Amino acid sequence: MIERLAQIEADYEALEASLASPEVLGDQAKLRDASRRYKQQGPLVACIREYRGAVGNADAARELLADAAGADREQLEAELDASRTRIAELEERLKVLLLPPDPNDGKNVIVEIRGAEGGEEANLFARELFDMYSAFAQRNGWSVEVLSIDGSPMGGVNQVTMMVKGETAWTRLRFEGGPHRVQRVPITENQGRIHTSSATVMVLPEAEEVDVHIDEKDLQIDVYRASGPGGQGVNTTDSAVRITHRPSGIVVAMQDERSQLQNRLRAMTVLRARLLKQREDEQAEKMSAERRAQVGKGGRGEKIRTYNYKENRVTDHRIGFTLYQLQDVLAGNVDPVIDALTMHYQLEQLAAG
Repeated sequence: MIERLAQIEADYEALEASLASPEVLGDQAKLRDASRRYKQQGPLVACIREYRGAVGNADAARELLADAAGADREQLEAELDASRTRIAELEERLKVLLLPPDPNDGKNVIVEIRGAEGGEEANLFARELFDMYSAFAQRNGWSVEVLSIDGSPMGGVNQVTMMVKGETAWTRLRFEGGPHRVQRVPITENQGRIHTSSATVMVLPEAEEVDVHIDEKDLQIDVYRASGPGGQGVNTTDSAVRITHRPSGIVVAMQDERSQLQNRLRAMTVLRARLLKQREDEQAEKMSAERRAQVGKGGRGEKIRTYNYKENRVTDHRIGFTLYQLQDVLAGNVDPVIDALTMHYQLEQLAAG
């Protein structure tokens, strides 16, 4: 164990030194990869160093105990007990930190939210999920850029795509993908009956150009006139862009920007993220199962989470976690749910060895 930890620390120091080398500084891809790995390994190495210090304190206390007596002996025994307790705590923390890192940690995230079953009520709920994740991002110090939004007649959204930028965005949001279900009396209901509606959330890590190579010959690019509100110039020029990736059949459309070039750049960003997700799913030999787990058909019977207004309840069905703080969660305090999901995932990894 000590030898393994020493090797991790040595590799970290070598990585730190490489960040100042001309070879890495002269290659943006290498520099980005090295910087990301350096940040990821930082908490682990800090824990290793604290663990080594606690072990050293315990060893020193044991040596001094051999010749100590009276009050000095009592103090050394207390120090040894404290060191043993701290060593045990650090060993448990090291078990988690030594789990294989997610390859997408540190990346920005693309979040797509769509109204699913329930008509306009589903679109209104999709808007609330968009507001919830926007508030959650603000609480975490991340930035949000809306790439595309298609509003619905009563103020909801048929679909919204946003980029969440932050060092821990993927780590915290990666479990949010899937069908979300709401149970409440809709504003369109005049008899007070509770309805069940749903919206789907897709969470994708942003893909760099070096992560996914796209051959221009595989793309069909169509331009057309944007529809809906957008200001002078938006609806009078062919600024909207639709990109079809022929090999995968993935289609991405953007029309929110006045510039055709800006819409194309945004569409390519989303396309790369979707292709990266598809490739990762194929490598895991479970692409269709993963997509069904995240999106399914958006049916009310399929769900990863339920938001029940009457009971003031949020339940994540994957881990059986329930929280009676609905409005707090919708206001952006999603941390209790995400913390429970993260702990469950880490325990599963530890159990799997």
